[in-house]
Amino acid sequence: MSDQIKKIIQESIDVKSQLLNDETIINTLSSCVTDIVNAFKNGNKVLFCGNGGSAADAQHLAAEFSGRFYTDRDALPAEALHVNTSYLTAVANDYSYDVVYSRIIKGIGKKGDVLVGLSTSGNSGNIVKAFETAKEKGMITIGLTGATGGKMKDLSDYLLNVPSTDTPRIQESHILLGHIICQLVEEQYFNTTT
Repeated sequence: MSDQIKKIIQESIDVKSQLLNDETIINTLSSCVTDIVNAFKNGNKVLFCGNGGSAADAQHLAAEFSGRFYTDRDALPAEALHVNTSYLTAVANDYSYDVVYSRIIKGIGKKGDVLVGLSTSGNSGNIVKAFETAKEKGMITIGLTGATGGKMKDLSDYLLNVPSTDTPRIQESHILLGHIICQLVEEQYFNTTT
């Protein structure tokens, strides 16, 4: 069993090594940070969405902005769109699960807001629809996906497509990329360094 554990850890390291050497991903991360900082400075918010483990990751990253990351500072306006279970279950029941995110974006999204969608396949129907609605509203879209980007590729202003097709390895890297964004946004917005 110890060999299998080491193999899993090495697979995770290998994916992250590919990210480390991918200048496109590095440059895209930098652009995401700049646009999120500007959004916050302009009074806009950052919204997150995902399904399953990606929903947990979306909620985690939203909390890093609205709570704190490294420094004790003011809260930033960020929210994971699935945390209101009454809304989520009502819309899924009365309309369709495919519109749970796009419907709320129609209600609370505004031009200049940022929507971060997490989907390992890039093909989650409710996130694709959310991105379509966000684009209509003039929001900035950041897609965190697996290798191909799926349907989200063409709807993402910024695509952070992890070079893997293995869901756990992709999700591990999504948290890494999200934490990088949170740290650098916090440092730049509040003019601090860690």
